[in-house]
Amino acid sequence: MQGTPKGLRWHIGFFGRRNVGKSALLNALVRQEVSIVSPEAGTTTDPVEKAMELRPLGPVLFVDTAGVDDVGALGALRVQKTMTVVARTDLCVLVTDGWQEYEQRLAELFESRGVPVVVAVSKCDVGHPQEAEEAARAPGRQVVRTSAVTGEGLDALRQALIEAAPEERRRDPGLVGDLISPGDLVMLVVPIDLEAPKGRLIVPQVQTLRDILDHDAYAMVVKERELADALARLRKPPSLVVTDSQEFLKVAADTPLSVRLTSFSILFARAKGDLAELARGAAALDNLRPGDRVLLAEACTHHPSGEDIGRVKLPRWMQQHVGGALQIDVCSGRDFPETLSGYRLIVHCGACMWNRREMLSRIDAARAAGVPITNYGLAIAASLGILDRALSPFPGAWEAYRQAKEAGQRTR
Repeated sequence: MQGTPKGLRWHIGFFGRRNVGKSALLNALVRQEVSIVSPEAGTTTDPVEKAMELRPLGPVLFVDTAGVDDVGALGALRVQKTMTVVARTDLCVLVTDGWQEYEQRLAELFESRGVPVVVAVSKCDVGHPQEAEEAARAPGRQVVRTSAVTGEGLDALRQALIEAAPEERRRDPGLVGDLISPGDLVMLVVPIDLEAPKGRLIVPQVQTLRDILDHDAYAMVVKERELADALARLRKPPSLVVTDSQEFLKVAADTPLSVRLTSFSILFARAKGDLAELARGAAALDNLRPGDRVLLAEACTHHPSGEDIGRVKLPRWMQQHVGGALQIDVCSGRDFPETLSGYRLIVHCGACMWNRREMLSRIDAARAAGVPITNYGLAIAASLGILDRALSPFPGAWEAYRQAKEAGQRTR
């Protein structure tokens, strides 16, 4: 990796009507020609991204979007693209040159999701900023006058973004840092098979390894076939073993019961989403019946191989657990069904390429539809009957799983 992945960057989205100056303001803020600027309305079509550092927040991703008031069939598609950015936005910059119903609806949408909103009153060098400023004001909402032409308000806008960031965003929660102490040894089990990318490790493995080093602990990386021998050579057992989920059974058999065990996918379920909610969703596996409809959701797109984890192995394990065939639909990338009510369970990947906000949006959508949601690692461990052990490092999530499992048994 040559730069901070998008999934670890704070996503700051620029939203507003057509031609209010979103693109010009973003270009002025980052001091680069990121977006095309034109007097013609609707110049921005697809979202435009710019990664950079914003001190003291660190790495961020600015996203410019098409106007929410676009018209016509093509305009509706542009608005739809804009609304997909809402799901992953950590902070909204709402650009306006005159407060209208569009701005009000956007502000209420973001604030209902707990996303901070900073209103940038644009074109203050030529318009009537005071009227827009007064209309935009609301408790907890910062309003800044700006001009992309003169540079007025740009420093104030940067400061507003920094101040709007929630305190927890200023602290990197990490993946395993709170599970280990300096000097601990963590064993990482990394299969090298047809699914492994040539010449490199995958993102969850790399980020977990880096987090171990950041917390002054040691890491040993082995393949699943060498785990038992590696453990036998140690003078004392590791503090934690983290495995690729598809090797759960073998790794669980080779790892002493006294050693905590989990998977990369479960670590990302916690870092990217809500581990307790996803653990509750895993309990729903016990209530599935042959013929039930299940959605498998992958955050990234790839060409599946013969033994693809999401399309081949996971469905096989789930169907063995259920005792019959399931109706399994697969969606990739940011494609996600608008209607979820027909599904009995949603199983999501670890979302390692996404920011946490986007994964939480998927969890919220499942909750609103009344459909349980879990993730690949949790579903695999539950299908194989070892989820109790895989959740042992996370007592709160284990308790959520236990309670959901008992509740499911009472309703069967």
